[in-house]
Amino acid sequence: MVMRPRPQRAAKFQAMGARRVASSSREPWRPRPWRKYKQSRPPPFSPPRRARGEATEPKRAMAGGVVIGVAPPAAAEEPEPHVERLPADLLAHVLSLLPSFHDLAMAGGVSRRWRRAVERSLAGRRRMSFAGQRTGDDSTARFVRAAVNLRDLDICWGCQITDQGLIRISTADCVKNLTSISLWGLAGITDNGVIQLVSRAHSLQHLNIGGTFITDESLYAVAKSCINLKSIIVWSCRHVTEAGLVALVGGCRRLECINVGGMRVPPESFAGLLAIRPALQIRSIPQILNANVQVS
Repeated sequence: MVMRPRPQRAAKFQAMGARRVASSSREPWRPRPWRKYKQSRPPPFSPPRRARGEATEPKRAMAGGVVIGVAPPAAAEEPEPHVERLPADLLAHVLSLLPSFHDLAMAGGVSRRWRRAVERSLAGRRRMSFAGQRTGDDSTARFVRAAVNLRDLDICWGCQITDQGLIRISTADCVKNLTSISLWGLAGITDNGVIQLVSRAHSLQHLNIGGTFITDESLYAVAKSCINLKSIIVWSCRHVTEAGLVALVGGCRRLECINVGGMRVPPESFAGLLAIRPALQIRSIPQILNANVQVS
């Protein structure tokens, strides 16, 4: 008995035969050259190189979510204050209106621009008064040295000035141009500081050394150096004698007024001063208060 294939199997066998015939008609397989194969392959993935110590990705802290290794965003620039927009001359004028030298020194520490403005305001001053400021030797000498155009210097009561301060002030450039100096009531100064100061004040016209502990030595220095002196106050200078007054009146040929109130010199000795200079006005305490005479 001969077995015949089923129709499904017959179709399957025919398809397999057709594929074999088709594969036999193709070219035989050959290995590709390695160079062509290497060029046709895509390049392998390589991450970009990073510098040593650079983080590959921002690390976040466990708490708070703060990014580590990433610079914070730049803060917005604050607007410039209106006072910084002022011209240099106007700023110097505003600072010159400060009544306290302590405030002026504090303003000089704000910035370089303000320090230059303070120096400019001091350089333009023609009158400087330290009355009641309680300034010391260093600060007073520093301010006077900066005031190159100074003409009127008032260092009276309240200032803690000694001979060292007067010696430092005497080295300032403005001393030779001073026309008025007031040392009223300074108990810490002696002849040493006064002589150093007046010996360089060749343009001095008004001098107030009342209430100090000077002696005739200071008056000798005034008579020698201050030939243009017009008025002087030696009120309550208990250590000054008649010899010092005679030397003062004889050396200062332009002297017009002298206050000798509160001194230990007898009134009879004033007649000798009038004999030297008949036009001299000799005043005491009541007269000088009524006339409102000031060193200006």
